Amino acid sequence: MKEIFGNGRQEDACASGSVCGRENGYGPETVAKIAARVIAGGEGVSEAEALSLATAPLDALKDGAANITKACASRKFDTCSIINGKSGRCPEDCAWCAQSAHHKANIRVYPLLDTEKLVAAAQFSRQKGIGRFSIVTSGKRLSPSEVARLCESVRELSARTDISLCLSAGLLSEEELSALHEAGISRYHCNLESAPSYFGTLCTTHTQAEKTATLENARKVGMEICSGGIIGMGETMQQRIELAFVLKGLGVKSVPVNILSPIKGTPLENRPPIPEDEVLRTVALLRFILPDAALRFAGGRARLSAETTAEACRIGINASIMGDMLTTAGADIDTDFARIRAAGYEL
Repeated sequence: MKEIFGNGRQEDACASGSVCGRENGYGPETVAKIAARVIAGGEGVSEAEALSLATAPLDALKDGAANITKACASRKFDTCSIINGKSGRCPEDCAWCAQSAHHKANIRVYPLLDTEKLVAAAQFSRQKGIGRFSIVTSGKRLSPSEVARLCESVRELSARTDISLCLSAGLLSEEELSALHEAGISRYHCNLESAPSYFGTLCTTHTQAEKTATLENARKVGMEICSGGIIGMGETMQQRIELAFVLKGLGVKSVPVNILSPIKGTPLENRPPIPEDEVLRTVALLRFILPDAALRFAGGRARLSAETTAEACRIGINASIMGDMLTTAGADIDTDFARIRAAGYEL
């Protein structure tokens, strides 16, 4: 077997050919047949097939993913904007994050935003034609008083806007999630970030089990759930596939695809950017695994060329976070809408 590394290199790992597509003969015809089977049955590929597809010819992989996207995924492009509702001083040590108090990134630090600022941001997003508005807060979880304040803000948002409301606020309890859902939050976001086999090298202050428990509690109280990860943090392609199958097992239908933006002052500040072809290979594999999911371009995509962005939409991306991200600049909203329409999606 050859191990497929996140930087695109391949190195011999063992003598078996049970994983690599090249040894298994996954040429263009086989890739096309697998895509046709996915379309006919509506089910994604197996993990073994995904690992073999990982070394298939890129053009064949992209074309197969494009056919799956056209047949199985929604043609209504799902748009979302986010606001950094509480910034910095996070006690968690996540290696990628500028908001961690363990790191030395130069960011703004402020407490939970007041209602009027949240309402103004949500109204701006709606006026621009964006369908969802997500409040994202730093920290492992909100305090009881912050949850109460946020419930009041969400009720006001529900009364004064018609935008769908989402929330990403850490490891909340079932009771807290229920209160927020009753106030107006329809979808809860909690990224798993990376594969179970790699997450522990990136964060030591909380576990993925805590994250999945939060997602399960959010679903239990009636919310939709949203969870994905970041690519380009040093993980292998196998580990990206591993994460995708965890998300599939959880039944996640909204999957943010972040591309690492190395931020000065974080442990990953010197991580080289992954090539654009590798981004496209990852998106295509995700579509083979998750045929009907909303694959949502998120952080880091602003650095991609217009050609790569258009190709990503063709082969799998059918949702996006619009505007600025939490601590980094995003893409221009009007340009994004033009590209989405050009890709043949409805808004």
